[in-house]
Amino acid sequence: MTTTTPQAGAVSRHRQMLNKVPEVTVYFWIIKVLCTTVGETAADYLNDTLGFGLTNTTYVMSALLVAALVFQFRARRYVPGIYWLSVVLISVVGTLVTDNLTDNMGVPLETTTIVFTIVLAATFALWYASEKTLSIHTIHTTRREAFYWAAILFTFALGTAAGDLTAEKLALGYWVSALMFAGLIAAVAVAHFWLGLEAVTAFWVAYVLTRPLGASLGDYMSQPSADGGLALGTMGTSALFLTTILALVVYLSVTRKDRSPAAEPVPDLNV
Repeated sequence: MTTTTPQAGAVSRHRQMLNKVPEVTVYFWIIKVLCTTVGETAADYLNDTLGFGLTNTTYVMSALLVAALVFQFRARRYVPGIYWLSVVLISVVGTLVTDNLTDNMGVPLETTTIVFTIVLAATFALWYASEKTLSIHTIHTTRREAFYWAAILFTFALGTAAGDLTAEKLALGYWVSALMFAGLIAAVAVAHFWLGLEAVTAFWVAYVLTRPLGASLGDYMSQPSADGGLALGTMGTSALFLTTILALVVYLSVTRKDRSPAAEPVPDLNV
């Protein structure tokens, strides 16, 4: 007959979790930008080309996102396919949230940009107040994962609003907007590596900026030549980027190059 110590018994009643997100490598940023581009072009393809309309597209993609997140939250460790599927879907839903506010409700892009900035800041404030860290290297409890995905959703919504504001409302154009946001990301990198900007802050600022960068690239590639684009269409652009994402995710699943260093599981106490 075996005995169980009280501590071991307590741990056994809770799900054991490793860090639930990938390491921040060059692959992470490449796939992230590709996902943001798909978020823009796929939303436009479903809404306009297939004629689903904003409302129906939002319902369908939100349902798919919920289903993906169920699998993501139930996983005990980072699984590339589940994680990046969730990011692709949340990028589409984040785009649709902003598009619904702007197109269906008539909310100005200036307002949505300000509102989502405030909402994202509030999410980070609540996350830090609860967990005392915003580091993505410690996403190993359900509550931290919930804060993480809420922040991701609002970064996509904010990035969509900011990208549309600069490219369309301010008439800078897709290519100029892409260069501007790429320059801002480069400035964040310089501030982090050479000027001492703290790593967590640098990560989240860059994460927000990749959304309008990807959206501007997606619009540039998909829009007609008369509008300053490459005329690849939303279907062609979405298919190209989704294929690239799939290839990279398969590669990472096989090579495990983006896994966190081996560590002991942490009990998921939902706290």
